[in-house]
Amino acid sequence: MPLQALPLPPSELGESPFWHPQEKRLYWCDIAGFAVNAWEPDTGHRWHWKMPSEPGCCAPSADGKIVIGLRDGFYHLDCMTGALACLATLPADAHDTRLLRLNDGKCDTAGRLWAGSMISPRTQPAAALWRLHCTAGHCTVARMAGDNFTANGLAFSPDNHWMYWSNTPEHRIDRFAFDATTGRISDRQPWVRFAPKAAGEAYGGRPDGASVDVDGNYWVAMYEGASILQLSPAGDVLRRIATPVQCPTMVCFGGDDLRTLYITSARAGRPATECEAAIPAGSLLRMRVDIPGLPVNFFQPG
Repeated sequence: MPLQALPLPPSELGESPFWHPQEKRLYWCDIAGFAVNAWEPDTGHRWHWKMPSEPGCCAPSADGKIVIGLRDGFYHLDCMTGALACLATLPADAHDTRLLRLNDGKCDTAGRLWAGSMISPRTQPAAALWRLHCTAGHCTVARMAGDNFTANGLAFSPDNHWMYWSNTPEHRIDRFAFDATTGRISDRQPWVRFAPKAAGEAYGGRPDGASVDVDGNYWVAMYEGASILQLSPAGDVLRRIATPVQCPTMVCFGGDDLRTLYITSARAGRPATECEAAIPAGSLLRMRVDIPGLPVNFFQPG
């Protein structure tokens, strides 16, 4: 299957796609559109849930709901009724919602949800990495890392030894040592750096959302770089996939064999030439790949 656009309306800022293996549906957020969406490839049916603030990330929950990171904290979405229930809000002294909102996030194999934030305007690196953990019906949030402007690229290695986290404006992906049993991270190190914009030089983009395949390769959307990169566990570029949209935002693996790569993209703030193109900015794309991805991890509400 060549890279193709799906028969769906463009998103203003598509992000956080995941494939639900039981429902056989693709879910994703439209952050700037204040919505969470789902699409069933077999029937073409679409679902659309409006949100009260920007949904930065979403993930499946073991109780049949969807867990979502909104501007101020974490919520459960009942897809049958559209009802939202608050799981936990972020502390106001560390997360000023006038400047900060939750952004990219994923669950680990133990069912904890990790989500980074972003700050606007980018006056200081006040964005952070938050962890939501629920036990016996009680949910707590913990600030796990900081020193970021726009947190993206959260992903885990297949052996659970590493957690990846990018600072998009800084053109850098960091890597932490990860303990899946305790949910602790340590030994933060820069893993891959990309060249920033420079006058007269071709721009390869900056690292946005990502997913990992079963071989441990890291697939990352390069925002403004019109491409997806497949990076080896050592950080080497194994493959570059050109996209018909300038601003791909995130990738996920789907389908029964997890060998369909889905790609979200951004429309908000892009020029008319991109928004009016045959494949417009904000389109959702897919293609077949040789290596399957890791299955989505489900949130455990406790």
